[in-house]
Amino acid sequence: MVSIRESIHGEWSSRWAFILAATGSAVGLGNIWKFPYITGENGGGAFVLVYLACILVIGVPIMMAEIMLGRRGRQSPINTMRDLSIEAGHSTHWQYLGWLGVIAGFLILSYYSVIAGWAIAYIMRASSGVFTDASVEVIKNEFVSLVGDPEKLIAWHTLFMVMTMVVVARGVQGGLEKAVKFLMPSLFIILILLVGYSMQNGEFNMAVKFLFTPDFEALFYKTDAQGNQYMSWNAVLIAMGHAFFTLSLGMGAIMVYGSYLPAGTSIAKTTFMIALADTVVALLAGLAIFPIVFANNLEPGSGPGLIFNTLPFAFGHMDGGIIFGTLFFILLTFAAWSSSISLIEPAVAWLVENVKISRAKAAILMGLACWGMGLLTVFSFNIWSDLKPLEDIKIFKDATIFDLLDYLTANIMLPLGGLLIAIFSVWIMSREASMEELDMGDRIGFKLWRFLVRYITPIAVIIVFLNVLGIVTFK
Repeated sequence: MVSIRESIHGEWSSRWAFILAATGSAVGLGNIWKFPYITGENGGGAFVLVYLACILVIGVPIMMAEIMLGRRGRQSPINTMRDLSIEAGHSTHWQYLGWLGVIAGFLILSYYSVIAGWAIAYIMRASSGVFTDASVEVIKNEFVSLVGDPEKLIAWHTLFMVMTMVVVARGVQGGLEKAVKFLMPSLFIILILLVGYSMQNGEFNMAVKFLFTPDFEALFYKTDAQGNQYMSWNAVLIAMGHAFFTLSLGMGAIMVYGSYLPAGTSIAKTTFMIALADTVVALLAGLAIFPIVFANNLEPGSGPGLIFNTLPFAFGHMDGGIIFGTLFFILLTFAAWSSSISLIEPAVAWLVENVKISRAKAAILMGLACWGMGLLTVFSFNIWSDLKPLEDIKIFKDATIFDLLDYLTANIMLPLGGLLIAIFSVWIMSREASMEELDMGDRIGFKLWRFLVRYITPIAVIIVFLNVLGIVTFK
């Protein structure tokens, strides 16, 4: 029988509610600037093709496995992995995979909340006309002033954590589901409005060419500092890495969301819908941002600076910039908010299950703990900016506490979590149990999924893992 356990936390009311929630978890600040930029820099349409192949080989199979484990266990990731390991006749030490995801999500939210606070602050700045006709220097000084003031950062960080806690405290259908049913459609509407604005006011054709023209030479050939061209597979590694990270895998969020998925819902079809929606959001973001960037002869590859320095300057010098600049930072805030509630949910679910306290109390406790942890990131940008805890280690010579947290979670904990999920789902969990939960029968789809997760996906994740650690590069 599929999903014989029942979640004490409730269920999503429908498959679409889960798709919205999981897409909200996957869509974050990185989707808005990172994917469009790395696409344009690595062959445009050629990179998109490679990325989609990586989504199919890495992202979708692991997401299916993580959702499957979540629905099978119907609990927080920690308790799910404990019970499923017992069911499989193996050591309960597999529960530490659950701990890995819960802790990773907690740490990520601690600094994610601070960055999301910047987006909220910029809603106020954009709507009040601070950027209108402002010079590059003035806009840069605004950002420096914000991150250099710990009191301002704490205030915005606090507001964002409260927003997150309020949603999670209200439960699965009353909080999480209501939030994503508002946030995700709103996010898509704002994106479409921004794309329309970019079509009218920016270099839209140039952006389309930047993002979609297949350039296999740019994909496989790079130029060094001396102007010499050499063959490189690094763009493929970038595509592999982004395919893994973009779907919020390995941090417990998808597993706990999967635990609320109604029995009988097709995990395979749902996963493909989530992957498609995540990719569409990333590409729409590119079509919204880069026409504006190119119209103002600005640098598209400036990372977070593109969001908080380059785009405010562009909006500040365009007709309707106040309205659409404000909409853009609302978009960022919605993307961050939909992700944040999924990051804290695994820990809240565990507290409710194990400490036997109400969901509201659990949300407050975890929110306060996460808020306190976030102060380390706040101070990393100002009063502790010169503190480099691991400066004696070469690769961490200039790393602040924020840099170290980002490195630990993104480069170590998430790939490791994804790898262990793949291993457990096909090497530890029985074939019969996974076939039963996926409800695909013994058809070619199930056999292909099992082959990918058993052999191909782990190798790909290991390559991503070693690449982000700087151990493996293919040039």
